Amino acid sequence: MAIREILEVPDPRLKTVSEPVTEFDDELKTLVEDMFETMYDAPGIGLAAIQVGVPKRVLVIDLQPEDPDAPPVECEHNGHKHTHPATKKEPRIFINPEILDPAEDLATYQEGCLSVPDIFADVDRPATCRVRYQDLNGTVHEENLDGLMATCIQHEMDHLEGILFIDHLSRLKRNMALKKLDKLRKAA
Repeated sequence: MAIREILEVPDPRLKTVSEPVTEFDDELKTLVEDMFETMYDAPGIGLAAIQVGVPKRVLVIDLQPEDPDAPPVECEHNGHKHTHPATKKEPRIFINPEILDPAEDLATYQEGCLSVPDIFADVDRPATCRVRYQDLNGTVHEENLDGLMATCIQHEMDHLEGILFIDHLSRLKRNMALKKLDKLRKAA
């Protein structure tokens, strides 16, 4: 397993439309393992293969819900120590995902993206959706998703089409987000 580099805007590869997976082999398993390791290290809750430079229709998601039975976790970011609730790992793999039946009702979540670091914005998406996907063995599954999982899968599936969450914003908000990102990069 390895942590891979996450592509960030304005890398043109993020605009690539990903190809379907046709080989369910060891190479695919290694990609998925590396994607999870990269996502957890970042840290994030979802990652598309194109975000690590692989134009394949592969997503990994782990919403990492709080674990009320585990003690709080202490960590340090940028020299600041803090405590947060422990989480459970619930890794999910979606290969060649398709949305079959998006709801007409919309839900708004504040989204962020590992490819657009430190930028967050409200995005409206269908509140529920039915998704067909394959697992690591190529077996087809269908599942109804709602809440944060529905939002997350739609966000990650956008990556497969070369779409970033900031592409859902008005031109003004998108430009403001990109200017803020530029300032953050220059300050770092």
